[in-house]
Amino acid sequence: MTAIIDYDAGNIKSVEKALQFLGEEAVITREPEEILGADRVILPGVGAFGDAMEKLDKYGLIPVIRRTVEEKRPLLGICLGLQLLFESSEESPGVPGLGLLKGKILRIPPDRGLKVPHIGWNSLRFPQESRLFTGIPEGAYVYFVHSYYLAAEEEDIVNAVTEYGVSIHAAVEKGSLFACQFHPEKSSDTGLGILRNFVKLGRERD
Repeated sequence: MTAIIDYDAGNIKSVEKALQFLGEEAVITREPEEILGADRVILPGVGAFGDAMEKLDKYGLIPVIRRTVEEKRPLLGICLGLQLLFESSEESPGVPGLGLLKGKILRIPPDRGLKVPHIGWNSLRFPQESRLFTGIPEGAYVYFVHSYYLAAEEEDIVNAVTEYGVSIHAAVEKGSLFACQFHPEKSSDTGLGILRNFVKLGRERD
């Protein structure tokens, strides 16, 4: 079973529907017992970085997310969910992120002749292998909706990159922690393939 963390963020129902289409049992919840009892966890998100961190704190979800990672239960951050896993964001100066991964979230430069927010399909390049992209061909297109992008400090955790005026770290993997800036639940067959790879993951053992 996959727990989808509910903290009043957008795109939750579409993630649930995509998992159900794959035959995966999914529950939208903010109950610690349900989240910590799940086989894997998804942190979705559409919205503002600061507001999201405030909601995670309000609902007591920050220690639950940390424990999920400590227990090596697979966790997938999607869009804003990816950004929250890092240390800070230019969108909300002074607001610390979860800090589970090292890096900063930066605003897409508006001076490159490109529209911000970035909305649409972009192809992925894979600098290294990832369990999330098993069977996904290089150059596959996925759907993005964002104004801010990840600049990860640890290059070796970056397993998907795209270009939109700047080089964007589009997905990361470190141990049982996964995240993607794009929306797999809105990325047609490619996105379903990525989610299928995620639901195949089991808890890592020491």
